[in-house]
Amino acid sequence: MDIFHAIILGIIEGITEFLPISSTGHLIIAAQMMGLEQDAHNTAFKIIIQVAAIFAVVFHYKERFHPRYLPLWLKVAVAFLPIGIIGYLLSDLVESLFTVATVAWMFIIGGLIFLLLERYYREEAHRTRTLEQISYRQALWIGIAQIFALIPGTSRAGATIVGGMLAGLNRKNSAEFSFLLALPVLSATSGYTLLKHYEAFATTSFIPLIIGFVVSFVVAYLTMSLFIRFLQHFTFNLFGIYRIIFGTVLLIWFV
Repeated sequence: MDIFHAIILGIIEGITEFLPISSTGHLIIAAQMMGLEQDAHNTAFKIIIQVAAIFAVVFHYKERFHPRYLPLWLKVAVAFLPIGIIGYLLSDLVESLFTVATVAWMFIIGGLIFLLLERYYREEAHRTRTLEQISYRQALWIGIAQIFALIPGTSRAGATIVGGMLAGLNRKNSAEFSFLLALPVLSATSGYTLLKHYEAFATTSFIPLIIGFVVSFVVAYLTMSLFIRFLQHFTFNLFGIYRIIFGTVLLIWFV
C-alpha cells in the first residue's frame, strides 16, 4: 500500500463509516479495484482508519463525556450488548460472508428498506427528539437492529438508524445515537482484529498508517457535521436510491 491508496481509503472510511451506506462494503470494493490484497498490512491499515473514526466521534461529542450524561452512555452500552454477544459467538461465520455478491444484495435490500421507511415516516409520530429522551427499551431495539450489520454491505449506521426510527426516534436523533454507538462497536471490532493481527504492525510502513489516520479522522469529523445538517432539511431517500444503484452496479460489474 502506498500513500495514494492510504488517502483514498482514508477518505472512503471517513465518509462511509457514519453514513448508512456501509463502510465495509465500500472498502472491500475499493481495495479490489485498486488491486490491494487482503493481507496483514491492509488489515493493520483498516484498524488504524477505524481508530481514527473513533477519535472523530470523541472530539465531535466531547461535551457528552461529562458525568451528567452517564444515563445516556448506559443506554449506549445496552444497545451494544446484542451485537457484542452475537458478533463474538459468530465471528467466523461473519468473516465467511465477505463476498462481493453478499455486499451487493445487502446494498439493494437496505436501499429498499430506507425507501419504504421514508414512505411511511410521519414526523409527528416520532416523539423522541433528544438523545436524553431515549429509553432503555428503545436502546435495546436499536441494538437488536444493529445485529443485521454483521452481514457485509448492510451498514452499521444504516441498521442502527433504521432501528432508531422504527423505535420512535426522529431522523436526527437516530443518526446521532448511531454515532455514539459507533464508539463501543468500533472499539470492540478494532481491538479484536488487533489482537488477531498485532504482528502485522511490526512489518508495516508507518507513513501510510499515519496519513490514513489523519485523513480518516478529518473526513469523518466533517461528515458527521454535514450529515446532521443534511437531515434537518432532507430525508433518507437519497441514500436508499444510492444503495440500490450501487448494489446493482456491483452485481453487473463484479458478479
